[in-house]
Amino acid sequence: MDLEKLKERVLTLVPEAEFEENKQFLTFFLPAGKLHATALRLKEDTDTAFDYLFCQSGTDMVKYLMVVYHLESTSLGHSLVMKVKTEDRETPAFDTVCDIWRTAEFHEREIYDLLGIRFTNHPDLRRIFLDENWAGHPLRKDYQDEVNIVEF
Repeated sequence: MDLEKLKERVLTLVPEAEFEENKQFLTFFLPAGKLHATALRLKEDTDTAFDYLFCQSGTDMVKYLMVVYHLESTSLGHSLVMKVKTEDRETPAFDTVCDIWRTAEFHEREIYDLLGIRFTNHPDLRRIFLDENWAGHPLRKDYQDEVNIVEF
């Protein structure tokens, strides 16, 4: 499926999707409340068949926190990038997708550990790199560590 047809298909699944210019991947934002349902449909729909989450990352954009999902259909040979964001820096949370793509279980733990974004219904959400008593989330732009003098 070419990018234009894939875009049309995504719009039938998520009419409120906001697309970004990207020469390599079809890239879009979707409302956070539609994340899980959209992810499930993108995987199960025979026209999209996104069976492989090959990258999931979190980022702090100062005004909002964002999670980025890179998806591929190994059977149909197309890819896309799906993004969700929240301006809630105190209790940021999105639905987990690890029940859809198993590899997300590790990625979500990493994002939680380093950025503090929680994933609702994650089966084992705990720190993966840092000690349980570590204060803060080092990949946040507002993170400060007086002991190790890390500032952004």
